[in-house]
Amino acid sequence: MTSTLVRHRPHAASASSAQACERARDWAEIQERMLVPLYEAVYERLEVGAGSRLLGLACGSGLALLIAAQRGAAVSGTDTDRERLALARERMSAPDSPAQAARLFDGEAGAAADQGRPPYNLVTVFQPIGCRAGDADGLGAALRSAVALAERGSAVVLTGWGPPERCASSGVLRVAEGHSGRTRAEEGRWRPALRDDLEDVAARAGLRPDGSGRVACPFGYADVDSAVRGLLSTGLYDAAVRDSDQAQVEKEIAEALHPHVRPDGTVWMPNVFRYLITRTP
Repeated sequence: MTSTLVRHRPHAASASSAQACERARDWAEIQERMLVPLYEAVYERLEVGAGSRLLGLACGSGLALLIAAQRGAAVSGTDTDRERLALARERMSAPDSPAQAARLFDGEAGAAADQGRPPYNLVTVFQPIGCRAGDADGLGAALRSAVALAERGSAVVLTGWGPPERCASSGVLRVAEGHSGRTRAEEGRWRPALRDDLEDVAARAGLRPDGSGRVACPFGYADVDSAVRGLLSTGLYDAAVRDSDQAQVEKEIAEALHPHVRPDGTVWMPNVFRYLITRTP
């Protein structure tokens, strides 16, 4: 019996690793681009360019960093998702990439410390908060670590979901609530965005608000299957999957998408996202 268990463990680990890699690639190839209008609006407002030394927290597979590098910024990023970070490294090292000098770190903000370089003058958090209970709980500590690496008065950008009534995806995200008949912790569950989510995070981190804005970021997909894969890649449905199973959650997402399917089979959901510009003390 012992030998049978030993033989199956590598297979299970391999399957889990393959699933994580697949989801990271779905994020990079399907979902991440939905937030490009948000990235560009922030960079335009802050005039990101050759003098910018940017640190991206939770940089994912690096699209926001790549866009900043195209504008001339020196970019660095951190993330705890190793699969997404591996894809970011692929992007940055491509022969035609403007971000070949990008520095990517596996871990939290403190991993990006480098005494031999000038301090950062821009910190971004493009992973939107305000859609999942507890999604900002660890952000305060990460921001304080990042502030220690930035020069005084540097911009720190926080982003979040807009009001549910302005986000067509809200109805689909409700699937992430899971099955209310089951006993569960509330952390990680979907909840409607609150007006002061970003301001509350900034206050806890000791950051001074210095402007804000809203940006339209429609979610558009080639078909329902792509939409389901893209939405699952966000991680917002993980708790619901634990409540039941992935096949059931995929079915429920597909059903919730029906009102947003256009006659040609594409899926279109208008959304609004917020950004808050703050300054380091």
